[in-house]
Amino acid sequence: MFNPDLKKMLNNVSSRYSLVIGTAKRAREIRDEAIEREERIEEKTVSTAIDEICNGKYVIQEPDEIKKS
Repeated sequence: MFNPDLKKMLNNVSSRYSLVIGTAKRAREIRDEAIEREERIEEKTVSTAIDEICNGKYVIQEPDEIKKS
């Protein structure tokens, strides 16, 4: 089972909501890219998205209104 470090993931975003939305958007992007290239996805797209966020390969952009002060 994949258990990412939530505290590490929340360092760069202001809320869990932003993290969930950003992760879901990245997972859809990964799926869409694989469909375009006609590739088979071995790992779940959400797991891949979480891994990219944890490793800093993908950064969640938030509007200025909800960023940390």
